[in-house]
Amino acid sequence: MKSFLAKTNEVDRQWRVIDAEGQVLGRLAVKVAMALMGKDKPIYTPHVDTGDFVVIVNADKIRTTGDKAGQKSYQTYSQYPSGQKTISFAKMMERHPDRVVKLAVRRMLPKNTLGNDMFRKLKVYAGPDHPHTAQQPVTMTL
Repeated sequence: MKSFLAKTNEVDRQWRVIDAEGQVLGRLAVKVAMALMGKDKPIYTPHVDTGDFVVIVNADKIRTTGDKAGQKSYQTYSQYPSGQKTISFAKMMERHPDRVVKLAVRRMLPKNTLGNDMFRKLKVYAGPDHPHTAQQPVTMTL
């Protein structure tokens, strides 16, 4: 018996659209990360990017459970002395709701060049419109 290993040029990638309205952030991010990696396909191979393109709309209407909206914060560091910045979840949702979803998904992907390639296939939009209708995306329900 031989093991099946997918090859990069043989992978058939689809486009999927997910409506994030009313979805819980973490649960949404898990499903999106699995679709980007291709773990929901029978041809999944760990060292090959077998995932699909994912478009997320209505990112500004996600929700969190518990008191995460008041307690969660995001940190960045500029590599200069005293260059640490902290921004709360509520402020991040006001300014850049797409970044909240992108960060949640990015942190669930592999931390290597393969993970970077997977992350490039994620498109997040705050509103209900997206410019990817020419790709004929399939609606994905969670």
